[in-house]
Amino acid sequence: MPLETEILIIGGGLAGLTAAIHLQHFGLAVTLIEKQTYPHHKVCGEYISNEILPYFQWLNIDLDELFPAKITTLQFTSNSGKSVNTKLPLGGIGLSRYAIDEFLYHKAIKIGVNIVNDAALNIKFESNIFNVETSNGELFTAHHVIGAYGKRAAIDIKMERSFIKKNSPYLAVKAHYNSDFDENLVSLNNFEGGYCGVSKVENNKLNICYLADYNSFKKHKSIETYQENVLYKNKNLKAIFENATMIFDSPLTISQISFEAKEPVFDHVLMIGDTAGLIHPLCGNGMAMAIHSAKIVSELLIKYHNGAIASRTELEKIYELSWKKLFSNRLQMGRMLSSILSKKTIEKFAMKTITAMPFVLNTIIKNTHGKPITIPS
Repeated sequence: MPLETEILIIGGGLAGLTAAIHLQHFGLAVTLIEKQTYPHHKVCGEYISNEILPYFQWLNIDLDELFPAKITTLQFTSNSGKSVNTKLPLGGIGLSRYAIDEFLYHKAIKIGVNIVNDAALNIKFESNIFNVETSNGELFTAHHVIGAYGKRAAIDIKMERSFIKKNSPYLAVKAHYNSDFDENLVSLNNFEGGYCGVSKVENNKLNICYLADYNSFKKHKSIETYQENVLYKNKNLKAIFENATMIFDSPLTISQISFEAKEPVFDHVLMIGDTAGLIHPLCGNGMAMAIHSAKIVSELLIKYHNGAIASRTELEKIYELSWKKLFSNRLQMGRMLSSILSKKTIEKFAMKTITAMPFVLNTIIKNTHGKPITIPS
């Protein structure tokens, strides 16, 4: 017999777990499917803007229990040797996905969210009901499905989403290190063909995560030689790597990272987090966006459940408009910055401008970070 639920969430990362906790608080029956067991590492910048704190406090989620790094300053360096620092208007925290995802998982379990360790293989929407088949042969039926499974998955191929059909030139590499790097600093470093984010997370660990052009990357025999021959041309990155000792046995990698536009709603599935749209590392705020998108979809589903939204069509339209209003400009800003800094001559001019007029960097931050998330009334 199919297993029935009001809301089925596919993916148990930041966005999926946050939505599950929010919806369960309001008495909706929530089942979440996550293919990996907790805890596990993910390729991620692991910096969260403080804009999410009011919302998490409202959900009774206290991230201070994890002893995050407190981040106050952004450093931006270029391959040409330029560097500029600025205070972050809201500040942020550094937390590994290993820590925060497990933390939210236990919060969700405690309040009664049904979490299933499985992988969704296929989604069918018929007669206003979803049928979701999993790799373990289970069949779930649900009134609503939330897609929160990350950057890309096999299910995107089954759904024939347009972005999945295009090859992407990007891959990402991430590892944790021991280092005396400044705990209050998040450093974003441009190098030829990519960008590298550096900041502390809990327990004084340093997270280094970079996005690289695959065509450049594959010319080198190993990650280490690529770093030494490409990333080290940025003097700041060279100093960071040479003064850090890797904790991981080997770095984590993920390929085919796409920054193509995605759909917030696809075949009636409500997409959140990276599943709805991946923000460029230059915007440095993907974790906060994932959490914020979970809030939006949860509030709308609650309104639908209470009769304040009359139909599925209205629900989907409002969600699409809300998502685009909050996030489309941030995504466009990331793509624009990427285009500028990928061209050597323009990159030098841009860095000279930012160095001479630091308010330009502050303007970029304001356009890629949101205001503190208002709590539901």
